[in-house]
Amino acid sequence: MSYPDSIISLVPSLTELLIDLGLGDRISGRTRFCIHPKEKVQNVPIVGGTKNPNLDKIFDIKPDLVITNREENRREDVEELSVSLDVMVTDINTIEDALLAIYDIGERCGAADEAERMINKIRAEMDSVPDEPQQSVAYLIWREPWMTVGGDTYIHSVLTHWNLKNVYGDQNRYPTISLKDLQAKSPDLILLSSEPFPFKEKHREEIETVLPNTRVLMVDGEWFSWYGSRMITAFRRINKFRKAIS
Repeated sequence: MSYPDSIISLVPSLTELLIDLGLGDRISGRTRFCIHPKEKVQNVPIVGGTKNPNLDKIFDIKPDLVITNREENRREDVEELSVSLDVMVTDINTIEDALLAIYDIGERCGAADEAERMINKIRAEMDSVPDEPQQSVAYLIWREPWMTVGGDTYIHSVLTHWNLKNVYGDQNRYPTISLKDLQAKSPDLILLSSEPFPFKEKHREEIETVLPNTRVLMVDGEWFSWYGSRMITAFRRINKFRKAIS
């Protein structure tokens, strides 16, 4: 089996994964959101964003493989690229999906052993979940309108693994909600993600005025939404966070 020598990644967390699998020298293109690790991606050509890649630039590079994601990238872009290029489409809605993607990318690119070692490290962190009582939670990702995460998302899967019950787990994808609805749900915790909306202290205070009996915390969105190699450090930090909030 021949392995790709030139890879373009249109998924930030998977660009980082490629580098951590020892494949950084094969990356010939990335999105402007592919920012980790900074010292290793800064010299990789940018081919646009996740939702608006410059297809002409990608075709000019003539990569052996383009790595995409069903949620991160637009279907029409993937279809156009697939006409003449080898495109891998990842579909990640759970932790297990993310582990499978690591394995598939490692195998496809000639780094299967490295991928297996990485998966074992991630599973070790998953096995270290502190034995804390369940808490109900709403995880907010946007304001104006307020948006949260449903039960068919990777973030929901992470919350569930750490015994945090998503009060919007019966809904799909990223539902729009109101503070009145959030008040009715009355979760134990509200987590304000650092991305994609950059929540600040003033937003935390805004919610606290409506839900004074609910604990509102700012969290690093990369802990809960970046899959790939970042899962190792993210899950380690969530383990500590889970102990701290109980």
